[in-house]
Amino acid sequence: MNMIMQIPVPKDISLPLPLPGGVLMGILIFSFLLHILFINLMLGSTILTFWFQLKGLKDSDYDVLAREIAATITVNKSMGVVLGVAPLLSINVLYTIYFYSANAMTGYAWISIVPWVALAFLLLYLHKYTWDRFAGNRSFHIAILSLPMLSFLVIPFIFLTNINLMLFPERWNEVHGFLSALALPNVFPRYFHFLAASLALTGLFLFIYFGRKTYTPAHAFNRLQQADLQQMMLNLTLGATGSQLIFGPLLFLTLPSKGVSWSLFFVIVGGVVFALAALVLMWRMQVSGNMAINRRFMLIVASLTVTVGFMGTGRHIYRENALRTHKELMAARTKTHQEAAKKAHENLPLPKETQELLSTINPGQELFQSHCAVCHAAATRLVGPPMTEASAIYAANPEALKKWIKAPGRKRPDYPQMTGFPQLTDQQLTDLSAYVLGNKWN
Repeated sequence: MNMIMQIPVPKDISLPLPLPGGVLMGILIFSFLLHILFINLMLGSTILTFWFQLKGLKDSDYDVLAREIAATITVNKSMGVVLGVAPLLSINVLYTIYFYSANAMTGYAWISIVPWVALAFLLLYLHKYTWDRFAGNRSFHIAILSLPMLSFLVIPFIFLTNINLMLFPERWNEVHGFLSALALPNVFPRYFHFLAASLALTGLFLFIYFGRKTYTPAHAFNRLQQADLQQMMLNLTLGATGSQLIFGPLLFLTLPSKGVSWSLFFVIVGGVVFALAALVLMWRMQVSGNMAINRRFMLIVASLTVTVGFMGTGRHIYRENALRTHKELMAARTKTHQEAAKKAHENLPLPKETQELLSTINPGQELFQSHCAVCHAAATRLVGPPMTEASAIYAANPEALKKWIKAPGRKRPDYPQMTGFPQLTDQQLTDLSAYVLGNKWN
């Protein structure tokens, strides 16, 4: 009871899920991993473009390299946005109370994502299509790119802060806006882990991009060769993945213990094993100087893919562990509320006027008005014959009328085929036929 008094425990929304919970959870994990892959590539490519453009102020080859990388950003950006719909909808459905509560508590910061995204996308296109125009003013061109890069650094920071906030309902009373949410544990380790992953995946992607047999640079390099480009990207992937040996343990050690379990520990250890295997393989590639996309490189890709899968599963396990107690409290409160509401409703006497109104309602008349009146009038022809004729034909045979309403045929060539009503129950058909045959049509 003390725990309930300290933690905000709202009633749950008692609506059925559109799909089984396990299916929705699978969609959430898989779609989020696809989404975050392209977000990583978008951010990593933007950072690299900015960095190589700065170096390009002194060495034109790096300016050409920046332009080559920039060509990939808008595609990855579009893929990231489109693939973000499924995980966003899934998390809204599965964690409605938690996700919306976190968004509401960070308020202006959360809603500011919209202008941040709009600004970033517009400036990215401006940067992409003004490369030649600002060839003589590279500093200004770099300044244009710095704004979307800043946006791409801020947006995931806000999102990660909200995702972290939703895991700690017991701390919601302490949060009064975005800045106070930053004081919760694990925000900054999550963010640094995300940045390192972005650079590692981008390096791996660009290694493949520049290593294609069909790769021909859109603009000529003076000095850099294809192997040099691949070497740089391999070094980036190796360094960024190696930095996760620092950020990964930091992330794990700063997780509040309430969500830590042995299953989470073993999942993370599994991911670390495959990450170490990828590091060893990358180091051997670097030492050998063999930049071919061969069997060893495919093992690196496979190892890192498995690592990402382990880490995505680990996030789900921690999220479920962290929210389990609060979900149980919320389920108990929801059950108590529903029982109290049901009891109050059963014991609530209806007003006299309502009782009188209910006693005068003819269910057959309601059915006739909603299903039949559009085509049948009392004594005049509309789409179908008047009800004076129908009531006369079936006056002594209500069962035949019920059968006709449910599955009508066509008796008269000068009238269109009547639409059947197979969805009506037998009781509804009885009520409707009783009204048709018992009403005095005139």
